[in-house]
Amino acid sequence: MITAQQLEVRVGARLLMSDVSFRVGAGDKVGLVGRNGAGKTTLTKILAGEGLPAGGQVHTTGDVGYLPQDPRTGDPEVLARDRILSARGLDAVVAKLRDAEAQMASDDPAVRDKAMRRYARADDEMHAAGGYAAESEAATIAASLGIPERILGQQLKTLSGGQRRRVELARILFSGADVLILDEPTNHLDADSIIWLRDFLKQHSGGFIIISHDNDLLSATVNKVMHLDANRSVIDVYNMGWRHYLTQRETDEKRRRRERMNAENKAKQLTDQANKMRAKASKAQAAQSMLKRAEKMLDGVEGERQADKVAAIAFPKPAACGKTPLTASSLSKAYGSLEVFTGVDLAIDRGSRVVVLGLNGAGKTTLLRILGGVDAPDSGLVVPGHGLKIGYYAQEHETLDTSRTVLENMQSAAPQLTDTEARSVLGSFLFSGDDAHKPASVLSGGEKTRLALASLVVSSANVLLLDEPTNNLDPASREEVLAAIRSYEGAIVLVTHDEGAVRALEPDRVLLLPDGDEDLWNDGYADLVSLA
Repeated sequence: MITAQQLEVRVGARLLMSDVSFRVGAGDKVGLVGRNGAGKTTLTKILAGEGLPAGGQVHTTGDVGYLPQDPRTGDPEVLARDRILSARGLDAVVAKLRDAEAQMASDDPAVRDKAMRRYARADDEMHAAGGYAAESEAATIAASLGIPERILGQQLKTLSGGQRRRVELARILFSGADVLILDEPTNHLDADSIIWLRDFLKQHSGGFIIISHDNDLLSATVNKVMHLDANRSVIDVYNMGWRHYLTQRETDEKRRRRERMNAENKAKQLTDQANKMRAKASKAQAAQSMLKRAEKMLDGVEGERQADKVAAIAFPKPAACGKTPLTASSLSKAYGSLEVFTGVDLAIDRGSRVVVLGLNGAGKTTLLRILGGVDAPDSGLVVPGHGLKIGYYAQEHETLDTSRTVLENMQSAAPQLTDTEARSVLGSFLFSGDDAHKPASVLSGGEKTRLALASLVVSSANVLLLDEPTNNLDPASREEVLAAIRSYEGAIVLVTHDEGAVRALEPDRVLLLPDGDEDLWNDGYADLVSLA
């Protein structure tokens, strides 16, 4: 399993945690929690062997299956089915079988006989690796995560971000690893897939470490909680389930408050007495001793834990624009022979609020990329209206340049800002001091979300294209984003699985993909949000 000894974790010069030791044994189902930027993702990369600690050691026994936040892994030319099967090495065996089958159709008897022998050897390998039952198991896991059969036959490069992430999750669950490390596994999953994942993790016989802001998932699956306290650079381990952990945390905070208050009262009494005694030279030494006792009394009591900081998020006042700043007509998009959508028409009026719904793979992200000018449609036009200023938030943070620092990304998004102004904005998004010089490539999912949102804040955009803006956010940060959506005066086109985000938007219209049907919003569509 996994044993961490005296770990010290840093990002650049910033200390995330020090002298941290813990063990994840067989049957330990761990929820790793803490505010965005506390170091959860960095820690899991180290535990998975994809990063090195600044100090200390990590020992693993058995296989570790790791799901990172970024699904863009693997050869983009590989089929989704083969990517999943590769977790057990079955992709290579299946490729041998397919190749042998093709050669067995040869008119040349020598080629045909050789292919039959190769097929027999590959078939033996297939059975040794779990046989065709394993291939069926992989297909079942994929279907349970909302990956249809047609997607399994597509290359990874043709899939949306949500589809890629589902494929990676299916691969890790199929791997049979002794320990699973899952970083926000419910991102891009619909309601049925989340329920299936809960059941899978409850029945998983090995251990796992899961980073998630889904309270229901944590409540249903974990029997141990590790809280990464960014203010103290330590991990507190609670050997209990999620609900008991929440109760224990509240009890601990009340106890700390009570103990601190009692210590402060006693220290004040000593200090007051010492101040009275200092006036007399004969009692000066005793007074000094009492003051030291008061200081020691306060030092020996742990104070109430500092509340986690939350980014102050407010979308910009939109720049002036015409009545209809953005129009799209007859948009279509296909990947090879696969048609994503066709004949999509959309007019975004000033201040309008549109939610885009559709199953994963229906083209929601693709449509926003086209509207944002990132991708070109196969046919149709996107026409900017008078005064259009677009702010595009990409679900996989493709708008960030990972080769540049946090500050350089901000300066690129808002070149009109001085260095001081850019740093001030970043500070409000919790990037202070040396954080501004961190490469964007090392940021956690939550930190990338904050940086991308910070870029929107300074954009003066009058049309926001928001693709899953609440993914990777802790509850407090999510509420800030929802409040920003509620108060924004410009137009918003929103793609989300988050029912709370749709309620905050209060949409006036809905666009249904892949058919491109548009309708006035009504509460009947609300049931489709978590399924879309």
